Amino acid sequence: MPKSPPVSRYYDVKRDPDGQRYIEVQVTGLALLQNPLLNKTTAFTRQERRALELEGLIPPHTSTFAEQKERTYLRYLKCGSDLEKHEYLRALQDRNEVLFYAILEDHLEEMLPIIYTPTVGEAVRNYSSNYRYPRGFTVSTEDIDHVEDMLENVTVNDVRMIVATDSSAILGIGDQGFGGMAISIGKLSLYTAAGGVGPDKTLPVELDVGTNRQDLIDDPLYLGVHHPRLTGAAYDEFLDAFVEAVSQRYPKAIIQWEDFSRGTAFRVLERYRRVIPSFNDDIQGTGAMALAGLLGAARIKGERLADQVFVVVGAGAAGIGVAMAIRQGLQAQGLSFEEAGARVYVVDRHGLLMHGQPDLEPQQLGFVRRREEVAHWHFEGEYPTMHDVIVNAQTTALLGFTGVPGLFKQESIQAMLAHTPRPIVFPLSNPSSHVEARPADLIHWTKGGAIIASGSPFPDVEYEGQRYPVGQGNNAFIFPGLGFGAVASRAREITDNMVMEAARTLAEFTERYGERVYPPIADLRELSIRVAVNVALQAIRDGVCAERRIRNMTPEELEAVIRDRAWQPRYLPLRRA
Repeated sequence: MPKSPPVSRYYDVKRDPDGQRYIEVQVTGLALLQNPLLNKTTAFTRQERRALELEGLIPPHTSTFAEQKERTYLRYLKCGSDLEKHEYLRALQDRNEVLFYAILEDHLEEMLPIIYTPTVGEAVRNYSSNYRYPRGFTVSTEDIDHVEDMLENVTVNDVRMIVATDSSAILGIGDQGFGGMAISIGKLSLYTAAGGVGPDKTLPVELDVGTNRQDLIDDPLYLGVHHPRLTGAAYDEFLDAFVEAVSQRYPKAIIQWEDFSRGTAFRVLERYRRVIPSFNDDIQGTGAMALAGLLGAARIKGERLADQVFVVVGAGAAGIGVAMAIRQGLQAQGLSFEEAGARVYVVDRHGLLMHGQPDLEPQQLGFVRRREEVAHWHFEGEYPTMHDVIVNAQTTALLGFTGVPGLFKQESIQAMLAHTPRPIVFPLSNPSSHVEARPADLIHWTKGGAIIASGSPFPDVEYEGQRYPVGQGNNAFIFPGLGFGAVASRAREITDNMVMEAARTLAEFTERYGERVYPPIADLRELSIRVAVNVALQAIRDGVCAERRIRNMTPEELEAVIRDRAWQPRYLPLRRA
């Protein structure tokens, strides 16, 4: 059999005769210290320093891992703003990845809002001005014609998880051009910290097809290409070339499509999901996360999902993805496709989605309403507004994906009380400055009745001597485990059933937390392992598992394998090749 290539151009992971893992390195001296996957900074042993030509290049004291973590965390605490903390952690990752993930593992609940939402939004906005170190892979309109050769410049040889964005719809802040690379980097940090995918198995990707932001095009310091976005056939050809090159260079890789504009997101997903194993986190990850939270909220009410009437505000990728997931969840509880669809209302900028509205997109058509369906409603204007739908449809659950701060008004929330004493209200837009309603307001308006989840973290609310929990509807509860399960099973396709299994697992896992609709971030690693196991089992049931070794395993055996494969932030001995 042909010998497997090393995992990197500069090193390979091997086992000694006793089965202990070590790293055989091809580089020494300063070149070794500049490789974040190999650099231990002050933790190199005396033997390693001599053998790897490091003597004189680092301080003489050999630090323990505990000393390194203490020193690093104390320095982190000295950072003034959240953006400064984000930049400090990114600089640490660019210097010493093992130490970065160890710190993140120890302080995940504290640091998740720093490396991901909401702070990553500021990092995206400032990406060009704060750029300092190359990370990931960028392909632009200037070089897509030789993308295959460019991928050969990536030094890791066994990438399993790629997050790729064209930066056209970042969080709630829109087109960010080249700055979207920060999103791909942040997502993959969670794949490793929470999902167990090794950092040498990940690749953040920026697909720089231009920007429609004239201020960026005119900015001489902007680091992306300075022209409007590709569209139409030229855009499709760009992505075709990228997908084909990735398939050749990394045949075992899975792609997570991230932050594409509303129409493009669905088109890209459908175009490639059966060409290369891939999913869209904004559509499917958000859908699974929201469905799991709604299942938990219904449980808290002592009701079923099928007892609720839903209004989803915002008909972009996230909103339609959530509406689709709710419909699937209702069908799982015995409703027909038609019955399930009748309980889900989608509202966009024109009002309730209805036949005859301008600019309807293909993915929205499954949720448009006919005039005769609202003939008995009382409303003014051409189309029912969000408030009109809440009143006339007897809504019990309201979800927001608009990025419009303060959109959920007191009168609309209190109108829900006529239909349920415990309205479910999920203002899920990110970042926190774009949230549709503040949790504290929701609790006051409903006198403690609302069951709440927000997209960004908010503190629990104190009201009349009682504490009301605010769940964080974070996609990090879904995508790390979904991706790791797909990697572990070498799934040939990410099926809808696999995504729904991730949602079911999250809802089941959250039951232990009583009145909460989502678990604490501190338990994210354990949750992701559970999600990965169940997703891999679903891949086997769906017939898309290409990893033969796990096909006949019991769930207990598969869990043991996945736990063993989950990467841990620990230093391995380094030896010179």
